[in-house]
Amino acid sequence: MRKITNLLSISLLIFTLAGAACAAEKNAIYNKKYPAKYTEEYISDIKPMYKKISKDEIIYVALDMLKGTNGEFSRKAILGNNLTGEPVKIEFKDLGEIGHEYSNFDALGWKKGNRLYIFINQKHRTAPPGALAALLSHEALHQDEFNSLAEETYAWTMEASVWCEILRVFPESADDNHNALVARENTLKKLFERGKYSDKYIKKTVWSNDGYKNLPTTSPGFEDL
Repeated sequence: MRKITNLLSISLLIFTLAGAACAAEKNAIYNKKYPAKYTEEYISDIKPMYKKISKDEIIYVALDMLKGTNGEFSRKAILGNNLTGEPVKIEFKDLGEIGHEYSNFDALGWKKGNRLYIFINQKHRTAPPGALAALLSHEALHQDEFNSLAEETYAWTMEASVWCEILRVFPESADDNHNALVARENTLKKLFERGKYSDKYIKKTVWSNDGYKNLPTTSPGFEDL
């Protein structure tokens, strides 16, 4: 009986140590992936607010990072304060499945019936949440079937502005210089700063983008250039 008890005690100890190791590893992953503020407990607290929007935890973090930035308008739009009155659905997706012409887009705003969607290119699954936050601040501005050069200029400028704000609060968001989305955000930041925090150079970039060559100059709500 004593031998069996000892074996059970040893097994329980091994199980406890293994569990502690797994917990430590899980926390390490959290600390690597998110800013220190976003502990497992904090994310659990904010999940009820965002779970109807996405199944991806990193989206909850990205949306929360928009608080207190110019992207707060976009965060509220995603929560339902938009032209449809419904929360926006967000998911990572192979955009080529929607249309070959969208394969290399970083994200795509889409309306189906009375529901708005934001599809993020699946290659950005490993992007820092701060970079995703900046991207979402852009995409949330597209709330109908219409788009234009003026609308894209405004959206890109919003994205650049939000990225600058996020870097002031969470500078670690730019640590992964080789990440494609971080590279995009840093490019927009340079254009924004070069234009003295205006859309001067962003506008030129939008107008020369082949993906927008068939867009009209203006669209509803974006009549001014």
